[in-house]
Amino acid sequence: MNLKEIKQRIHSVKSTQKITSAMKLVAAAKLRRTQGAIENLRPYEQKLNSILSSFLGNTPVNCGYTISREVKKVVVIPVASDTTFCGAFNSNIIRLAKDTVSEYTSSGVEVEIMPVGKKMQETFKKHGVPTIDVLMQQAGKPLYDDASTVAKELMQRFLSGDIDRIELVYTHFVSAGKLIPQREVLLPVDITAMASESIDHSIDYIVEPGKEDLLRSLIPNVITLRLYAALLDSAVAEHAARMVAMQVATDNADDLVGELTLEYNKCRQQAITNELLDIVSAG
Repeated sequence: MNLKEIKQRIHSVKSTQKITSAMKLVAAAKLRRTQGAIENLRPYEQKLNSILSSFLGNTPVNCGYTISREVKKVVVIPVASDTTFCGAFNSNIIRLAKDTVSEYTSSGVEVEIMPVGKKMQETFKKHGVPTIDVLMQQAGKPLYDDASTVAKELMQRFLSGDIDRIELVYTHFVSAGKLIPQREVLLPVDITAMASESIDHSIDYIVEPGKEDLLRSLIPNVITLRLYAALLDSAVAEHAARMVAMQVATDNADDLVGELTLEYNKCRQQAITNELLDIVSAG
């Protein structure tokens, strides 16, 4: 490369670096806001789960939401993002979602897919798999009211026997450097798992009109909250992945600018040396 080409490339890399740096700052701001939302949600979710677990430990009850039956039809809710530039976030969760769907279809189970995020929707439609797009707008910035509406519809379908299981496939945020793709069964509710949690079951609540009636009202709230929490958890993971990816891109651009600057200086020095040699030779 000549001096002009190197100079143009340095300018191009610096322009790209400004963009990646700005995107990192935007992702960091979204991460703080979304992380704050899920941190505010967790105490309520934990207390609600604690009450439900305590009731189940003291008074085991079977209601429609806890019935486990042969799985003939399942709804899978895989959560990805609307956009790219977030490292391996989408590819990892899409791989797990495809494996989950393949696991059910290979067993002869009918699968309905409710994708969250354009990248997840595009993946399944590219393979000719029909999707139900009622949750498409919940990637990145989920809304509780929308999640609640979908959860109510899914619970009604489960109670009517139209579907036998609902499963979430999303990315769990542990830290900016640790994002875990995972599966979680939303329905039926696993009473055994909840009743075995480390909760003080010695507390005997007095409730009206009765524990069974309260549980039938409480469990739908827990299910709705779990769906919303999973969407929020995935949103936090997405922003964290994008922030890290843009930081890496910015650092790489900085290294590339340094290498190009060094090459530019060497070429410039070589050009000056050649000119001096020409002058001396001409003299």
